[in-house]
Amino acid sequence: MGIQKFWKNSPEFLSDKSVRQLIGFAGKGKLADGNDTSLEFRALLSEVSSDHLARYADECLTESFTDSGLALQDIINEVGRRLGFEVVNGHYRGRVGAIGNDGLWRLPNDHKIVLEVKTTDAYRFDLKTFAGYRTELIRAGKIAAENSSVLIVVGRSDTGDLEAQVRGSQFAWDMRLISVDALLRLARLNESIDDPDALRRIYEILIPREFTKLDGIVELVFSTAENSQEPLDVAPVEVQIAEGLLVETKKFTPVSFNDKVAGNLSSSLGVPLIKRTRTLFSSPDDAIKAICVVSKEYDPGDHAGYWFAFHPHQKDVLEKTQRGYAAFGCGSPNFIVCVPIKDLSEWTAGMNKTVGENEKFYWHIQISMDAGKPVLVRKKGQPRIDLSRYRIQA
Repeated sequence: MGIQKFWKNSPEFLSDKSVRQLIGFAGKGKLADGNDTSLEFRALLSEVSSDHLARYADECLTESFTDSGLALQDIINEVGRRLGFEVVNGHYRGRVGAIGNDGLWRLPNDHKIVLEVKTTDAYRFDLKTFAGYRTELIRAGKIAAENSSVLIVVGRSDTGDLEAQVRGSQFAWDMRLISVDALLRLARLNESIDDPDALRRIYEILIPREFTKLDGIVELVFSTAENSQEPLDVAPVEVQIAEGLLVETKKFTPVSFNDKVAGNLSSSLGVPLIKRTRTLFSSPDDAIKAICVVSKEYDPGDHAGYWFAFHPHQKDVLEKTQRGYAAFGCGSPNFIVCVPIKDLSEWTAGMNKTVGENEKFYWHIQISMDAGKPVLVRKKGQPRIDLSRYRIQA
């Protein structure tokens, strides 16, 4: 049985295993370019949580073992995928006729990063070697000089000597470096927000910039803080249930069991769902994407109600994937209404919405219980939609 299937069938057994043990379970137990061990280990990394990735990286840095540097290379490439990049893994070891970069990342703005992963900066590196990888990729037509750079990921956060080495070299405008810990923190930040502009500012930190003017960093800080307050759970002060008319709205602090909703949805769909942003989850190959939003129960009784905010950028993401779903956790992770985006998109025209500054808006998803059935309540005059067939069993 491959380690990926082992993880699916017995995650509790593998959850506390070390990187060295996981590699030992995979294939023949030794990482090499293109072998079964490498393929199984990378497949496992694509399904574990970011917390697991952080623990594995720490083990590679603090408990040196055979192939620890190779394992760290795979882990960092997976972190790149968690940041939303297209990633091509590099070779573990240099080969004649092959370019020796550890990875190649394509950012959403089409900028390409040539990756180099080092467990330590305890000795001086030949920066010409790293720059040479970029030059070879340019000559091979895989990247362009005007929108590419080198990123050195180093195990230690105290990188003063290496910083000085880069800053004083001819490659200062083409290279940046970041510690493993800081890169993992960026990935976790990515998981905590949804706003596309804030996500863009996160990945642009990795691109060489002139930082005399700090506006871009300030914008990232403030947009992240604002996004953390973006409404996901929206309850009306007064609702005429019979007519579906929202008279006035008031924002509440969102409940947070999104991850549990995603876990139950994953079981229902029969595929692992990995957290990408605060509400976006997807299969490792991104063929399936789901927005998982939650609401506490309002006005419990015969007409219990649940209210959600659904944003245009969430709709766009789901419409661009092979199979997109909007999953609504109604009061608990055990009551989930999961609607294919094709159906939900057809209903948005009849929904109430809130318009804020700069014409930014979100739709109100109002789900009410009617004779024990969940129904979608929309604008006055719009017919209700029975959602019973979209309810999944947790």
